[in-house]
Order: sequence, then structure tokens, then C-alpha cells
Amino acid sequence: MLVIIIVSWNVRELLQACLQSLLHFPANTLQQEIIVVDNASDDGSAEMVRDEFPSVHLIANATNKGFTGGNNDGLRLADTLIASEASQTSDATHQFLFLLNPDTEVKPNALDTLSGYAIAHPTVGLIGPRLRYGDGSLQSSRRRFPTLLTALFESTWLQRYGPRRALHQFYMQDQADDETCDVDWVVGAAMFVRYAAYQQIGPLDEVSFFMYSEETDWCKRMKDASWRIMYLPQAEVVHYEGRSSQQVSAQRIKLFNTSKVRYFAKHHGAWQAGLLRLWLLGQFAWQLGLEGVKWLLGSQREMRAERIRAYLSVLRSGLR
Repeated sequence: MLVIIIVSWNVRELLQACLQSLLHFPANTLQQEIIVVDNASDDGSAEMVRDEFPSVHLIANATNKGFTGGNNDGLRLADTLIASEASQTSDATHQFLFLLNPDTEVKPNALDTLSGYAIAHPTVGLIGPRLRYGDGSLQSSRRRFPTLLTALFESTWLQRYGPRRALHQFYMQDQADDETCDVDWVVGAAMFVRYAAYQQIGPLDEVSFFMYSEETDWCKRMKDASWRIMYLPQAEVVHYEGRSSQQVSAQRIKLFNTSKVRYFAKHHGAWQAGLLRLWLLGQFAWQLGLEGVKWLLGSQREMRAERIRAYLSVLRSGLR
């Protein structure tokens, strides 16, 4: 059995296209079940799923529980579906999960390619397909685990000035994009997971992470439990990146950086997390000052004011 879990928030049309792709290019070798977890959308997403996709299992949350909480809701329902299927068969090696963003579309044969590879390689706990943007260009989606050095610069405005060799290693630019390879973690937009691996390590950590860094943490726990993480470019998924998270920019900035600090606290200790927090807050304070000066000089004042509000919000949070 393959249980596909999609957590959605206010991306009705993208979710619709995602579900259509899953029904148009289904898994042919496994029984396929789809779960949609709607995180209190107000754009009619839940109603659309009920009306247009009656075979899909819908969880309509009353509040936005984030990527992590929403997926854990889906995982609990997947447990029930798989337990029901397992009562009819003793073959537990063919039980898989696929955590998929709503702003994605699977390409032909992607699901069978992923499941076929997982069945043939029983030590693999999680697989990331090759991701492409909507225009067909490649999206970098495989990583090595972050070090403090990479975390200080990665996804910050200082990244262009960061240590090139360390960032080159972090983004796995020493491996060809069309090469199947072991990785440390993959971008959470599409994660194909062996059910037995999930059973061993447990669900996503929704206590520490609302969204962002939860996939890094999950893969870290999986590798610590001796499961392999693979990048499989023969399976492709289109990813129209970040449509849900872009809707609240200040909140996105806070969540991304807070989760980054919390990951380091969990896996590298308090002193590294504390240093990273101070470094990031210092960057936002510097950016706040620059935007304030530009606002005073009359440069694109509306945009500068929005950025000032966002950076003030981040600084007030203390990234805690």
C-alpha cells in the first residue's frame, strides 16, 4: 500500500492540480490511498476536495496546525489505513508513505519508480525525487546536514559572501543532478518514506517545529537509526515552490529562522544554537537599519516600510 499525505492551506487551484496528477499518474503496482489535510483554509479547498475527489480521505482542521502538525494528523490516519490493509496481507515490505506538498504535480511513472526502488533496496528509509520548477528548470533538493558554519550563511542575505567550499558541500554540488546517490536529507516538498522506518523513528516533531527544518530533523533521526536517505532523479515531481508560506512573509521569516535555531539546539547543543540565534538577530538588526535609512531617503517607501515591520517582528520574537 502507498498512502499519499498532502497538507494544504489556501492553495485551492494548486491542490486541485496536484490531486488530478495523482489520479492521472497513479501508482500501478501498489494500492494507492490519498489523504488531504486542510489546515483551516478559507478559499474553499476542503469543499473542492469533497465535491471533486470523493475517493480522497479529507481531514478538515479547524485551525492551521502547520506543515508538521498537519502531516502528523495524516500519519495517524495512514496508520489506520495501513493497519486495515495489513490485516489482509502479511507483506509489510510493500507499505509506504509519500508526504507531498499541495503545490506539486507528479510526473508519469514517478510513483512506480519510487516504490520500485524502495522495494529493491530494503535499507532505504526515505527517498527524494528530482524536483523541477513550473518552468521545467531544476530545483536543488538534496543536502548534507548543516554545520554551524553553513547555518551562519545559508539562506541569509550574507550567503553570497559565505564560505564557498562549505556551501558547495552543503548543497551537494559535487554530485551530478542526474546521479542516484545517498544524501543526508531532502527538501520536504516530496518525501517517499518506508512505513517501517517511520514506525521506528516516529512522527515529525511538531513540538519543536511548526514548519521548516522538520524534514531535516526527521532525516537526521532516520539516519541515526541506520536508515539510508536517497536522491532518485529518475522519479520527477514539479514543485511550484512556497505558494502557501509566501502568503505571510514576516511570519515565514520568523518560522524559518526560529526552526533553524531549534534544529541546532536539538542536535548540536545550546551553545551552537545560542551563537546562531545571536548571529541571525544581528543580521536582521543590520537589515532593519539599512531599510530605515533607505526609507528616510525616500527610496520605495511602501516596500521599505513593509520590510521594516517584518524585521521588527523578527527581532521582537528573539527567534525563540
